[in-house]
Amino acid sequence: MALKAKARAVPAPAAHKRPSLTPLATGRGESEDTKFDRLVYERVRLGILSALAVREELSFSELKALFDVSDGNLSAHARKLEEAKYLSCTKSFAERRPKTVYRLTALGRSALNRYLDHVEAVIKATRRG
Repeated sequence: MALKAKARAVPAPAAHKRPSLTPLATGRGESEDTKFDRLVYERVRLGILSALAVREELSFSELKALFDVSDGNLSAHARKLEEAKYLSCTKSFAERRPKTVYRLTALGRSALNRYLDHVEAVIKATRRG
């Protein structure tokens, strides 16, 4: 005689939520100066902005070599930064080869500085604790 197992409803585990270290991380209701910019947070995008903060311009090839990423990956990250108006992009041809050059905009420099201020505040708060 086979016994049928009754299915019991098991409550699903609570969704894991990453704790917010500071109110800056919520992105809701803060002024533009204090808002934590998740767009800048990603490693490759942060790297692009940081590299362009110390160099006036960098080509697609230079950025690709610097971060060791694929064409598609770099292109997608750069496009997101362009859409946010953090980068300007100039496309031209040099010896019949396409050349893409990126520059940091004033808005991009401001976003990078806000992000760095946020990270510094988190570091200071952590060291006090």
